[in-house]
This record gives sequence, C-alpha cells and structure tokens, in this order.
Amino acid sequence: MNGSSSVGRADDVGRLVLRLELGILVLLHGVHKLLYGVSGIESMLQGLGLPGQLAYAVFLGEVLGPIMLIFGWYARIGAGLVVVNMLVAIGLVHRHDLLQLNTHGAWALELQGIYLFTGVALMLMGPGRFSVNGR
Repeated sequence: MNGSSSVGRADDVGRLVLRLELGILVLLHGVHKLLYGVSGIESMLQGLGLPGQLAYAVFLGEVLGPIMLIFGWYARIGAGLVVVNMLVAIGLVHRHDLLQLNTHGAWALELQGIYLFTGVALMLMGPGRFSVNGR
C-alpha cells in the first residue's frame, strides 16, 4: 500500500467521523422537536411578524439534513441544510449572545459554532468515499 492511498483513506474516515458527529448530534435536536413540537419556534417567528408555519422548516435542518449526512446521501446538500438551520437558530434565538463569552471565557455560542462550521467544512469537502453516493 502506498502512502497516498493510506492518506486518502484517513481523509475519508475523517469525513465519515465529521458527518456522523454532526448528523447524530443535530438529529437528536430534531427528534426532540418531532416528539414535543415546534410551538416555541412558532411563537418566536410570530413575535418577529413572520408566519408561524415557517417553524416546520426546522425539520429540514434538524432531521432531513442530518439523515443525509449520516448516510452520505447528497451530504453536501444535507450539510447546507444544517448550516442554514444554524444560521436561522443563531439569528432567531442566540443573536444577543453572538459577541458574548461565557463564565469560562469560551464563546457563548460555542456549540452552535461547532455545528455551523462543521457543516460548512462538510459542504466544502464533501462526504468522502464512505458514503452512499459520494456527493
């Protein structure tokens, strides 16, 4: 086995790990919303003068996108759905914390940032070889 083959395999394993990390962790948020509803999001949207029905779009970024990532089926699109979801979540729920640090000196939006930037990285890199369609 030559060196470039093992490097390529390591890259593909790394992409798989990132896809699974982002997909599973964000999907858990989506499952919670499937079980308990999106009324809180509806209220926030209506408070901004937007239609409450837009809250159901959260299922694209927290259920469909993560499933696409986990399986590597059109994973760049799945990552894009997660990215859009995170941008909306930051703008809707966390905008006041955007420039804040927590009591330990970390960015107050650390978790949201990890989800957002992992999604951006996967959009740029693609899913790797260990995926349903390699897109």
